[in-house]
Formats: sequence, structure tokens, C-alpha cells
Amino acid sequence: MDFPSLRIGDLLARVPIIQGGMGVGISLSNLASAVMREGGIGVIAAAMIGMGEPDIGSNYREANIRALTREIRAARAKAEGILGVNIMVALTNFSDMVRTAIKEGADIIFAGAGLPLDLPSYVQGARTKLVPIVSSARAASIICKKWMSKFAYLPDAFVVEGPKAGGHLGFKPEQIDDPQYALDRIVPEVIEAVREYEERAQRPIPVIAAGGVYDGADIHKFLQLGAAGVQMGTRFVATHECDADQRFKEAYIQAKPEDIQIINSPVGLPGRAIISSFLEDVKRGLKKPFTCPFHCVATCDYTKSPYCIGLALTNAKKGLLQHGFAFAGANAWRVDKIISVRELIDSLREGFRQAVTGSPCCAI
Repeated sequence: MDFPSLRIGDLLARVPIIQGGMGVGISLSNLASAVMREGGIGVIAAAMIGMGEPDIGSNYREANIRALTREIRAARAKAEGILGVNIMVALTNFSDMVRTAIKEGADIIFAGAGLPLDLPSYVQGARTKLVPIVSSARAASIICKKWMSKFAYLPDAFVVEGPKAGGHLGFKPEQIDDPQYALDRIVPEVIEAVREYEERAQRPIPVIAAGGVYDGADIHKFLQLGAAGVQMGTRFVATHECDADQRFKEAYIQAKPEDIQIINSPVGLPGRAIISSFLEDVKRGLKKPFTCPFHCVATCDYTKSPYCIGLALTNAKKGLLQHGFAFAGANAWRVDKIISVRELIDSLREGFRQAVTGSPCCAI
């Protein structure tokens, strides 16, 4: 049995997998287009996308607009398919990134790291679909109510991100390991919460499971729970097409379970990362002196932060892990080889088939 398709409005992905948007240069046009080519939904992450521009420090706004424009156009030139842009609500240039994504014809905007309560105001008849990323049924309900009352618009889908995700997490530290907040608990809760809004809209509002989804058996499990598809980030890092430096990818291959830890991010949220000498220094209280040239995240108080997260993640993307760190999902230690996107999708498909038929799984 092959994968079922994933429909979001008039968009139809033949593979029900969204490649997670991984910021500061991890998922750009190369990775997104490879996923699009295989029938999934490829995603470019807007956070600090202009990090490679020569004027990023002096002209932050224009550098990021320029880079996002270029990456969207490059992805379209490389592959046909569904292209999304992941935009953190907490970004200080959120409006610029949303307007640019819509102007360049992105199929979907995925918006998390905050509640995107005014997102429909940007659409103005554009075909771009709006998909909030939430961590609870309460957040999904708030967004639906606000969008309905203010814009007469409902989300085209929801991504529900659980506490096993990589990067910044929408949970309090004490909730991360609490079974009450596990993804298989919150996905059905969000499905139930949006049901009344589906009835009002007379259309489906698909719910996509994210955070710790690792193999074909996981995909099958969440589809059985009622999810319309899954979002996966960690698995796509260890692909040849991922836009990160080879040394970044190898950090995943070399990671052991104890290397993947929860950190306190300067942006005021817990995050999951692979421990590095840089983070060990931070834990020991060794401040990394810096001046903030970016002001990229509204919730980051750089005057009290021991380091600049924008610079740390930029260094990591370039493979300079002694000067930064790699965000990663809870299952990153299970990754043992770097493969192509095609091989990954094929292995997930085979694992899904085996889960459906009950035969032994031997996926990559």
C-alpha cells in the first residue's frame, strides 16, 4: 500500500510529508526542491535566511527580503510541486517575510513560534494557504476564533508540533517529558477542537503531526490517529540535498542519546540541540561577548544573553560547531547515515507499507 495523498485546499501532495522548515540556512531551495520533486511539500525557512548576504549586518531587512526572493525562485526553477515558507511569528521582520512569500507565489505559509493572529490580513486574494503551527488545542481554537471574527477566514490546515521536535519548543520545560503533552495526545485534541470550525467552513481543516516523527511506522500511527499527514525535520538534515554544511550533518550521525539536550535559548524558549563545546562553555557561565547586529527575534534580550543565537546558528550551518550548535529533534541520535531525499522517502514509504501490512520493518 502506498502513501495516501495530503490535500490542503486545492493543493494535492502525493506524499503526505511536509519537510520541516529549519531556519538559519538549513532548509533552503536545494532541500525544498528535492522534497517537492519526490511529491512531498518542500519548505524554505525564512529565519535569518539572509545570513550569507554581504550586508546582513548593515541592511538586515533588505538582505533577508533579497535572500528569500532568490531562494523561492531557485526552488521553483529546480522542481515542480508544492512549496512552503516557514516564518516565525517572533521574527522582527515577520511582515517582510510574509509579504515576500506571498509576492513570490509561495503555496503555503507555515507560521509558528507565536500565534499568527493577523496573518490573514496579508493575503488579500492571494492563493497562498495559511497554516499555523501550534502545540495545543487551545492555541488552535484561539486562532480559529480570532481569524473568523476579524477576517472571516479559517486556517487552511494546522501543524501540531509536539515536545520531541528540534529547535525552539512551544512548551514549558516541565511539560516536555510529561505524557499529557505527548504528540499522540495533542493531535487528537486539536482534531477535535477544529471539528466545529470545519463544519462552519464546510471544508476540511487538515491536522498535520510534527515533532519526533521518525519512520514509516510513525507516519502510519499518526494517520491512524486522524492526522492528514506529518511534518519531519530531523530526517531531512541527514540528506545529501540539505543546505547545511557536511559537518553539520555529521553531528547528527555522531550524536548519542545523551548528546541531545534541552537548552535555554536567548529568545526565551526552551530548545532541543546537540550539545557542543560552545554550549558546554555557555553552561559553565562563560559569556560569549557580542554586539547584536540583527535584532532578529523580538523576544531576545541580547543585553542579558550569553551569546547571539543568530551568529551561533549561522556558524553551525557553516560547519563551525566550535562556535555554535545544531538544533535537532529527540530522535536525531537514531540517524546513522546520510542518504538522498529520494532514498529517505522510499524508505519511509516502505516502512509505512510494512506498518499497514504488519510485516517486519527494515527501513533505512
